[in-house]
Amino acid sequence: MFEYINGEIKDLTPTYLVLENAGIGYFIHISVSTYTKLHDKKNCAVFIHQVIREDAHLLFGFADKIEREIFLQLISVSGVGANTARMMLSSQSPEEIRSAILHGNVVLLKSIKGIGAKTAERIIIDLRDKVGKITDDSEIVHSLNNTIKEEALSALVMLGFPKAKIDKLLSDILKERRDFTVEELIKESLKRI
Repeated sequence: MFEYINGEIKDLTPTYLVLENAGIGYFIHISVSTYTKLHDKKNCAVFIHQVIREDAHLLFGFADKIEREIFLQLISVSGVGANTARMMLSSQSPEEIRSAILHGNVVLLKSIKGIGAKTAERIIIDLRDKVGKITDDSEIVHSLNNTIKEEALSALVMLGFPKAKIDKLLSDILKERRDFTVEELIKESLKRI
């Protein structure tokens, strides 16, 4: 199983992408949502889901882990295949699909080509509890940034600021820019408190 493929974009359309890595061109099916996120790039990393059938080995690519996780949840529902899930993610953003499932919005799901009332209801019933647990992996700070964050958090707590509030603030700042030094991160935090 592939986690992701990183390479040079050789061909990009709203439905597929050809990504070259180590001299091999991978044909990867994508949604319009992923296309929108990649259309200005020459190189990218695409998160992958591989579908192996008797007649084909297919790769489905996603610009981020959230979209892939929603895709995987959708294809776990009886009657929703990979192409239907890709159509759903092309019609609505991953967050709109997630929100529709969480709030039981049958009308929005039914408006997507290939999804009828029964399928929309089945998706909501099967996935309501599961999609609520999906978290944005972009919130996970890499280990180097995690060390910087911990040092900044420790310093700000020692200055008397509440730990929970500062922890969230530091995470928000690191989402915007990841290349802070500890000193820069503390200064930026103090500006925003």
